[in-house]
Amino acid sequence: MVWQAAGNRIVSRVATLGLGGLFIEAPHPASTGEVINIFFRIPGGEVRARAMVRDSHPGKGMGVEFTAMGSEDRARLNQLLSRLLAVIPNR
Repeated sequence: MVWQAAGNRIVSRVATLGLGGLFIEAPHPASTGEVINIFFRIPGGEVRARAMVRDSHPGKGMGVEFTAMGSEDRARLNQLLSRLLAVIPNR
């Protein structure tokens, strides 16, 4: 995935993903309270969103909350999460 803050575009790995936000692994994460733009490809298209950094851990990454996302992007993300949850075995 790619995130953009202060004019810089950074490629990072997503550690946790949910409808409300995600945790992005990054050695130099954005600061808590900063607004970032997020872009990532999933089966069926791309998801673009604006997010607020809620928790930042230098050397590890940041937890972000989605603050704006188009309806088509939200539908693609919801569909992906539904597919992922369907393949998790019952516990």
